[in-house]
Amino acid sequence: MAKYNIKEKKEKPATYRTSIKPEVIDNIYEQILRKMVIDKKYRDPQYTAKQLAQEIQTNTRYISAAVSLRFQKNYAELVNGYRMREAVSMLTNKRCRHLNMEEISSACGFNNRQSFYAHFYRLFGTTPKTYRDEFFAKLKPAKNKTGEKES
Repeated sequence: MAKYNIKEKKEKPATYRTSIKPEVIDNIYEQILRKMVIDKKYRDPQYTAKQLAQEIQTNTRYISAAVSLRFQKNYAELVNGYRMREAVSMLTNKRCRHLNMEEISSACGFNNRQSFYAHFYRLFGTTPKTYRDEFFAKLKPAKNKTGEKES
């Protein structure tokens, strides 16, 4: 180890996170939830923490602190988490079966199909198309040896 001069990274919380009053963090947390869950801002691929901060009249440091303390993630992970939930919902919805992966990725807020596939694969270990195909294959009624559907 000495050869490469590798040091252990020490996790040190940002001091501004501990200096913000818990009530302020709770208020920001609730507003973030409202923007993500009700307004579905994650669907906009250009939606940034700066825009969120402007909309709820705070600054990006407070956004960062609230996301870190209440969600235990960073802003990008938070937004992509909502996008992935939306993607799974669409991939497993019969009404969305006619949509291709590009349309689903766009509807969920990804800039392109490649980033959608990368995030999806990282989270589920399979591609979105395979995920959907396997999901609907499990729903098909099994056939017995004579080729008749079992009830």
